[in-house]
Amino acid sequence: MPPTLCTLCHSARALIIRPKNHQKLCKNCFFTLFETEIHNTITSNALFHPGESVAIGASGGKDSTVLASVLKTLNERYNYGLDLLLLSIDEGIKGYRDDSLETVKRNAIQYNMPLTIVGYDELYGWTMDQVVSQIGKKGNCTYCGVFRRQALDRGAARLGIKHVVTGHNADDIAETVMMNLLRGDLPRLSRATSIVTASAASDTKRSKPLKYAYEKEIVLYAHHKRLDYFTTECIYSPEAFRGSARTLIKNLERVRPSAILDVVRSGEDMARLVPPEVNSSRGPFANGADVVVAVDGEAEGEGGCGSSNSRASGGEMAAMEQKLRDEDGAKGREMDFTLQGQRHNRSKVTPTAVKMSKKLPKQQLQRCGRCGYLSSQSVCKACMLLEGLNKNRPKMEIEVSVEEEESSPTLTKRMEGMTVVVGPANIT
Repeated sequence: MPPTLCTLCHSARALIIRPKNHQKLCKNCFFTLFETEIHNTITSNALFHPGESVAIGASGGKDSTVLASVLKTLNERYNYGLDLLLLSIDEGIKGYRDDSLETVKRNAIQYNMPLTIVGYDELYGWTMDQVVSQIGKKGNCTYCGVFRRQALDRGAARLGIKHVVTGHNADDIAETVMMNLLRGDLPRLSRATSIVTASAASDTKRSKPLKYAYEKEIVLYAHHKRLDYFTTECIYSPEAFRGSARTLIKNLERVRPSAILDVVRSGEDMARLVPPEVNSSRGPFANGADVVVAVDGEAEGEGGCGSSNSRASGGEMAAMEQKLRDEDGAKGREMDFTLQGQRHNRSKVTPTAVKMSKKLPKQQLQRCGRCGYLSSQSVCKACMLLEGLNKNRPKMEIEVSVEEEESSPTLTKRMEGMTVVVGPANIT
C-alpha cells in the first residue's frame, strides 16, 4: 500500500494526524501551519508592537518551551521587533521545579535569551514544600496560584517589563471555563477567557499567544522539532480541582475533536454577557487590544502554573497516535438529535438581554496595607494567605545571644561549679 501523502503539499509523506481536525500532514507543513496560526492569533489581537520588551513565563515544560521557540521563529520571520527574555518562578518544589529550572537554563542558551529567576522563598519567606507541609495537599494550588501570579508581576517590575506572555493553551482555557461554570463563577470566567489581561496591581499586561493551540499539537510540535523540555508533572497537582475538569474535557474530545475550541468559544460568548459592574473593568490597552483587568492577578484561575499538563513525554507519540485512531472510530458513533419546533437562536442573545436583579457595586482598588500590592481589599490575597501560614508556623529553633548566655544561670554554668564527691557526702 503506498504511503499517505500530505493533504497540503501532496508530495511528502504524511507523518502527523492533526488532533484538531484529523488532517494528515507532513512535518514541514505541520510546522508551517502551526506557526502561521499562532502568528494570525498575534496579529488579529494586536498582542505586540515593535520595540516592545516581552518576558516569556518559562517553566521548562512543553508549553513555555514551544512558546519560546515559536516566538523566536516568528519574531525573526515577520520582523516583530521584539526584545525577548525568559522569566521563571521558583516555587521551591524539590524533585520538580529544581529539575525543570535546569531545562530553562539550557533553553536560555539555546534561544540566546537572558533568564531571570524569582523565588517564593525570596518574596514570601515560604517555599511550596513548606506550605504543603503546613496545610497538606488539599488547596495548595490556591496558595501557589496566588503567589505565582504576584511573583510574575514583581519579576516583570524588577526587569522593567510591561508585557508577560504565558503558555496557556486551548486545553487550559477550556478547563478553566468548565471549572468556573461548575463553580458558578461567571465573572472570573469572563476574565479567564480574555487573550489579554492586565493586572490591576501593576501596569504589566499578560497575553496568551497559544490560546487556540491544542495541547496535543503542542506535544507533536515539541517532539518533531526535538525541543528540550521537562516532562514531569508537578508532584502536588493531582489533588487539584482542575484535574476533574481536565478529565471531562478529554472525554468530550474523544467523541468530538473540536470540543475544546467549542468550549473556549462558548466561554467567550458567555463572557460578553457578564455586566461590566460584575466583571472587572474592560478597555483598550496602549496598542489598542481589548484588555480585561483582573484584581490580584486572578485571571488565569487556580493552578495557573502552566505545568499541570506537562506530563506528556516524547516517547508517548505512538500511544497518542493510537488514541487519535480510536477517536476516528468514536466519531462514527456520534449521533445528532434535532427537536421539532422552534429552535433557540443564539445570535439574538445580546448583553442587554441579561437583566440583573440589583445593581452591584463596582470594585474599588486600593493599596494593600502590608505589601503595597493593589487589591480590592485592604489586605491582598497573598498577604492574607501568608498571615494564616505565619500564625501556624512552629518555632523551629530558639536563638540565645552571647550576652544572654553569659548573664543566665543556665544548668550548664551551674554544673561547671559542681564537685562530685563519692560517698555519703553532699554535693557542693
